Amino acid sequence: MSALFSEFELGSGRGPLKLANRIVVAPMCQYSCKDGMADDWHLMHWGNLLNSGAGLFTIEATAVSERGRITPGCLGIYSDATAHALGDRLGRARRLAPPVPVSIQIGHAGRKASSHVPWNSGKLIPQSEGGWWPEAPSAVPISEAEPAPQAISTADLDVILKDFVRAAQRVQDIGIEAIELHGAHGYLLHEFLSPLSNQRTDAFGGNFENRIRFPLQVFEAVRQVYSGTLGIRLSATDWVEGGWTAEETADFSLRLKQAGANFVHISTGGVSPLQKINLVPGYQVPYAKMVKEKSGLPTMAVGLITEPSHAESIIANQEADLVALARSFLYNPRWAWAAAAELKGSVQATPAYWRCMPREAQHIFSTAKIGMR
Repeated sequence: MSALFSEFELGSGRGPLKLANRIVVAPMCQYSCKDGMADDWHLMHWGNLLNSGAGLFTIEATAVSERGRITPGCLGIYSDATAHALGDRLGRARRLAPPVPVSIQIGHAGRKASSHVPWNSGKLIPQSEGGWWPEAPSAVPISEAEPAPQAISTADLDVILKDFVRAAQRVQDIGIEAIELHGAHGYLLHEFLSPLSNQRTDAFGGNFENRIRFPLQVFEAVRQVYSGTLGIRLSATDWVEGGWTAEETADFSLRLKQAGANFVHISTGGVSPLQKINLVPGYQVPYAKMVKEKSGLPTMAVGLITEPSHAESIIANQEADLVALARSFLYNPRWAWAAAAELKGSVQATPAYWRCMPREAQHIFSTAKIGMR
């Protein structure tokens, strides 16, 4: 039996979240909203990926406040209107797809907010051109070419924490089965963790205990109001000397486990343009393995995992419990189908698609698991 296509369970307050296989569609920003509102682009995009054959589908980074958006085109869940738009499109997509569990990544962009979309430079948008002043743990710019963000006051930390809580409550009301807090890639929670971006001298900066304080408070507050599966995405290293380290990631993961975390999703980098990354297939997998072994948390590996045989070996060798893919699913939304054909696994798919596979690969469709909502 294929290890990649074996079932897996993630814990939650509602009982185990059962995944049909170990493949996860990772969150991928689409930058296709207006005023944080999901629209028919998302209906099409989500419906497509819900038919990918993956065991878990994750909605893109979704802002907990208007100011916390990466770009003006980012998805939001910071008001009743944005929550309604998201819930409406997601509900319609799910009714037209197999019953696949859904996760959503929620976060705050921190000093990376108010940026142009990636295909239009990705640089900060000046306020004179419709941008807004980003906020961060410290008034430290990403690079010398950009203005410094506004340092967040202690009072405003409480505001942001409540934004996360309200977002989590809206996620629960919509009925999404899992939340992944965004604590990676140089966004706000990661900015608190890394000494490169956090130069505070109060209780939220300095040593390890202080730097993890606010991210841990956010996690604990979300855990109190959200009964579904809850985890976090972390950058295991900044790839810069003097930055956040893999050992700190493992130690923080242990704290998160004690606070009720159900999984951790291990990525790297994003906080500094000085990062030096050796990009090879599976370059982040050793970090996932280390965190898995030291924390005991179910762990997702991600990053340049493109071949089914590679994904299979990661699970078979117990380097991670789940394998997340992002751009591979944009390029080939049926990646999991091809993997199932190669590894003799099975996937769920809408019956209208059953006749599309070559005769020798017809075995991949698991009719026993098919169910339309």
